[in-house]
Amino acid sequence: MAATTIERPARNLHPVHTILLVSVLPLFLGALLSDLAYGSSYQVQWKNFASWLIAGGLVFAGLALLWAIIDALRVDLRGGSRWLYPLLLLATFVVGLVNALVHAKDAWSSMPAGTILSIIMLILALVATWIGLSVRRAQP
Repeated sequence: MAATTIERPARNLHPVHTILLVSVLPLFLGALLSDLAYGSSYQVQWKNFASWLIAGGLVFAGLALLWAIIDALRVDLRGGSRWLYPLLLLATFVVGLVNALVHAKDAWSSMPAGTILSIIMLILALVATWIGLSVRRAQP
């Protein structure tokens, strides 16, 4: 008698996880645009907008990171590394946290480091979202 294995269909991210993940992008993009507006207009309210957008993005990134870690612990990945996506989200979260601390400085002292960190944060979020949405997971 031959042993048979049952092939389970691959699935994408859970819809709630997808919403948490893609919600990070517009918030971090808005923070970058607010930094650019602050750099060109010197209106301190733009820096305040960026700080709030970063804080909101960190909430969604933290929840997506938690979900990604739990998902990596319980489900095998197909077509990629199990920990690449959670590590990219962790890097995004850490850079975002540092960026939030830089934005907490007084007015112009957060420039240009705030803008540079916002660019890095957005690029990491884009790559993490791309990988998170493209990797296929095996059914548990």
